[in-house]
Amino acid sequence: MANRRQFLTGLLATGLAPLPTWADAGSPAFLSAAARADGAYVLCGTSTDRDILFQIPLPARGHAAAAHPIKPLAVAFARRPGAFAVVVDCASGQSIAMLNAPQGRHFYGHGAFSLDGAWLFTTENDYEAGTGRVGVWDVSAGFQRAAEFASGGIGPHDIKRLPDTDTLVVANGGIDTHPDSGRTKLIIATMRPNLSYIADGKVVEVVTLDPDYHKNSIRHLSVAHDGNVAFGMQWQGDGPALPLVGTHMRAKAPHLFSIESTELRQMQGYVGSITFGQSGAEVIATSPRGGLVQRFDATVGALTNQTPLEDACGVANAPGEVIVTTGTGKIVGLNSDLTTAHAALRWDNHLISLKHETL
Repeated sequence: MANRRQFLTGLLATGLAPLPTWADAGSPAFLSAAARADGAYVLCGTSTDRDILFQIPLPARGHAAAAHPIKPLAVAFARRPGAFAVVVDCASGQSIAMLNAPQGRHFYGHGAFSLDGAWLFTTENDYEAGTGRVGVWDVSAGFQRAAEFASGGIGPHDIKRLPDTDTLVVANGGIDTHPDSGRTKLIIATMRPNLSYIADGKVVEVVTLDPDYHKNSIRHLSVAHDGNVAFGMQWQGDGPALPLVGTHMRAKAPHLFSIESTELRQMQGYVGSITFGQSGAEVIATSPRGGLVQRFDATVGALTNQTPLEDACGVANAPGEVIVTTGTGKIVGLNSDLTTAHAALRWDNHLISLKHETL
């Protein structure tokens, strides 16, 4: 035993010891925040068979998580407007760092790692200035704040990385918030949501919708292997909701998906999460308010199927399957119609695939 310890110590000293990977955390397929029946909040890792591999405590309710591309590290973000994010070692089950939003800022519940995992990018609100920012955190320095840059709009929510690059796409929802007002949505009358593409800290492309859609807050994103970006929206207007799902390819006009008014009304103006199917040919959107999952042909933007599912929100793809989590504790395979119930857990908004932002 002593010789083994000496051997491992020598490997560490020479840098030859294998670095921990997601296999050391049980090779989870998905991450999701959840609330337990005893009132505690946790970040869970689940397998492709929907077994729970670990539950790591969180200090408060979580929203989404960002998974490191190599190391078994995840950053769990507070529900917006929250001022904390917790870095957890999913292999040891320990919290190893706490990210605190700088003075005058709050997080929006989402983040993304750089391609090599050296940097973490977080969507933030400068609530005194009323502008969106992207925070930059140095992973090797223990997740120390390193820089920041403009998000390209107001109310940045989701953030993803385009395939095989460090170009970021940000869903600027157009809605300002302030901690003093809790979750109250500000500047609805003048909101102007957009998609912003950012390279090397500079906004290189901004995509806005038709002015008639200015109250359709762009909130959540999914990125296909070819760089196609799917976005889900939340309608803030008083009249009937407009289409809530669209796609965008850089340097092209956005494509809003067509849907009959009856099916649109059933979503109650709210897309909670969105993902491409495994091949990129399908887009799946969930609505916890409508208790509905809608599936679209990504090429023509037409609704192909919808499934009633109470409090459905988290969604991600797996080989040959689409997985949805619910606030009632279910994990549902839409293609197989297999349901696993975890009665002691209430799943939160997002299901994060360990394949990360791209398919």
